[in-house]
Amino acid sequence: MAATLEQIASYLDKKEWKYRIDEAGCRILTGVYGENLEDFLIVIQLDEEGEFFEMFAPRVLSGVKDHPHKAAILQTMLAISWETKMLQWEYDPSDGEIRAIIEFPLEDSTLTERQFNRCLHSLVELVDELALPRLNAVMETGEDPGDLEEGERLLLALQEEAPGLLTVLERAMEARKRRGRRLPSDEKDES
Repeated sequence: MAATLEQIASYLDKKEWKYRIDEAGCRILTGVYGENLEDFLIVIQLDEEGEFFEMFAPRVLSGVKDHPHKAAILQTMLAISWETKMLQWEYDPSDGEIRAIIEFPLEDSTLTERQFNRCLHSLVELVDELALPRLNAVMETGEDPGDLEEGERLLLALQEEAPGLLTVLERAMEARKRRGRRLPSDEKDES
């Protein structure tokens, strides 16, 4: 059964998307205009005689190979993969290419139009709207703003579950800071 380029092209035709079929590479090239990625190229590729499906956005980020915040960028990519469904990131250390990919085996099954559309919309939405703003911030600052947002969500959840707990934690943290400012000689004088 598996999938064919013609089948995928028919799904794109229904959406009235422009595309180019590369028979030799067993892939379809298409793209969209994104808010954060102007030239959002999408490669839809079939491997293993149509039994393995891949949809990816090549060259999503550039300049990572020698970037001073490379570790934070790669860590953020892994965090985004953890936080989302389907989306994975690939990094080519030889040239620094970063690509976002959704891939899975079809084996003896077929790729339904609904599956294809979910992959297509997820790739575009997750990369352009969620990941790129976050990754661009990491490239500028070296800090993942997603960490801050997660921390804020955790604090809100704590406040809802245990009203007053944040106040107790805040006091405990202040007390610990004060203890940390004392010099070792101060402790000797007090005893």
